[in-house]
Amino acid sequence: MKIVTIPVGLLATNCYLVYVEASRRLYVIDPGADAPEIVRAARRFDFRRASILLTHAHVDHISAVAEVAAALQVDGVFLAEEDHELYRSPDNALLPYLEAARNLPEAAVFAPNDDFTVIPLPGHTPGGSGFLFRESPALFAGDTIFAGSIGRTDFPGGDFGTIIDSIRNGILTLPDELTIYPGHGSQTTVGAERRSNPYIQ
Repeated sequence: MKIVTIPVGLLATNCYLVYVEASRRLYVIDPGADAPEIVRAARRFDFRRASILLTHAHVDHISAVAEVAAALQVDGVFLAEEDHELYRSPDNALLPYLEAARNLPEAAVFAPNDDFTVIPLPGHTPGGSGFLFRESPALFAGDTIFAGSIGRTDFPGGDFGTIIDSIRNGILTLPDELTIYPGHGSQTTVGAERRSNPYIQ
């Protein structure tokens, strides 16, 4: 499995390209801005099918969805059902910095997939999700957890108690050596966060 990290947009959101060699499928996780850069990087892979996976529906993670979906002819845009309303709403904005995303294609709920498992991680938003890939184990956790920190819960739909429960019951149950790829900042591991993240001690 190959992973490319592309920090995009004003908030340096991590867009990830995950290429699963066994299935020749490309997954674009959280294309939040800079669509041309994402598309150029994606076309370096010899993929048969491409999909867009969204960890949640804040504007800095979804603004380039329409352009990327059209350019790569993706077979779907997938997002947890609990975030579909936010995806379609002006509330997906992060004002005064980023206006709401517009003209987005329809999103579908996650379908069963041999390449990854969806882990529900509500708290930053109601439909926050993580993607646990199997070929080379890695967790793409969106804005639920960062290296030494956690996602904000003061946006619409956020809840501090819920995000802590998601981390404890959805992330810290995974092996310590598992790499976490967050929505912003550098990668970390489950073990590192278990030992030193001040929010979950």
